[in-house]
Amino acid sequence: MLEIDGLEQYYGGSRILRGISLRAETGQITCLLGRNGAGKSTLLKCLSGQLPIRGGRMLWRGEDIAALAPHQRAARGIAYVPQGREIFPRLTVEENLRLGLARFSGGAGRRLPDSVFEMFPVLDEMRGRRGGDLSGGQQQQLAIGRALVGRPSLLMLDEPTEGIQPSIIKQIGAAIRQLAAGREMAILLVEQYYDFAEALADRYLVMARGEVVRSGLGGDMQADGVRGLLAI
Repeated sequence: MLEIDGLEQYYGGSRILRGISLRAETGQITCLLGRNGAGKSTLLKCLSGQLPIRGGRMLWRGEDIAALAPHQRAARGIAYVPQGREIFPRLTVEENLRLGLARFSGGAGRRLPDSVFEMFPVLDEMRGRRGGDLSGGQQQQLAIGRALVGRPSLLMLDEPTEGIQPSIIKQIGAAIRQLAAGREMAILLVEQYYDFAEALADRYLVMARGEVVRSGLGGDMQADGVRGLLAI
């Protein structure tokens, strides 16, 4: 569903992304790993439309989306959960979730899907609480729930385990696995936590200094020495 080929990006005169190519298929979890500064978050910002690309192709369902604005990509079913969550702390949980309905015509009058509350029950329990009053793990669940409210076909997650307690990491992992099993969306997961990625990945790519240095099947990560590529 998503195919990028030879993607290039620069900050000033520095080449940040160097000919990145990957595919994200429906019903599969594609994990993108790498150390800090490898270019992973920059890549997701390019895919979501927050940053323009300087070269290469970016196809979504066969359509070139490189020139589309972020809201146009969202309207096509591309959802992005950024690093750091970026929820609205002064809005309630329900108000934050309702922002995810913006991709639909007449979204303000739509009912929030029960599936989001079934996946993350704490969001139902705390509908009236302000987002800023939630713990870090609960805010991460809220950020993912906000993306899921829009019923995306591609879900991009940028380090969802960062700063999260182990119990909620397990819940998030189970939710990602459940979403992929539904075979209705492609999932592109950026992660530094090797064990989390290995448990989920159908396919993996490792980035270093802005380029893909290794890729393969998720089941081959240990044999391919991926953990060693992430060690400092």
